[in-house]
Amino acid sequence: MFVEAPEYDLALRGLILGAAGLLWVTVLIRLNGLRSLSKMSNFDFVMTIALGSLLSGAARSSEWSGFAQALLGMMSLFALQWLMNKARMRSKRFESLVQNHPVILMRGGEFRWPAMEATRVTKSDILEKLRMSNATDFSRIHAVVLETTGDVSVLYGDGLDERLIEGLD
Repeated sequence: MFVEAPEYDLALRGLILGAAGLLWVTVLIRLNGLRSLSKMSNFDFVMTIALGSLLSGAARSSEWSGFAQALLGMMSLFALQWLMNKARMRSKRFESLVQNHPVILMRGGEFRWPAMEATRVTKSDILEKLRMSNATDFSRIHAVVLETTGDVSVLYGDGLDERLIEGLD
């Protein structure tokens, strides 16, 4: 691909094609926006994994056609993610099909056992998140929410604006 000696060609392919693939991903992220690799939805998570696989394939390509195919695959992922996000913003129904919903795991200082069982979150998981959030009094914990990203939010303090948990089970 680059030079006749196979060992040098292998090294150059890894260096040059890997760097070119990384630059290409950087350009695509810049065009698509910061959300490209965020922890937002199931699709975003799968895209991140697929993107890594395609970048690896680009860096290991032995033919220009394989390299180009990997770059086109990356571009397709970003285009599909962009389209999915547009569709999610326009249709609540579509959004509910492709994205998890937040779940209240604790409300008013009380554990919600059915929600915890359904999401496979244990009491010790919640207690850990409470400690990490510096929550010190169960009576001041308004809600613990498992977010769509898998993160856990702890809402505690003197009061709670119900709009923060509006529509959550």
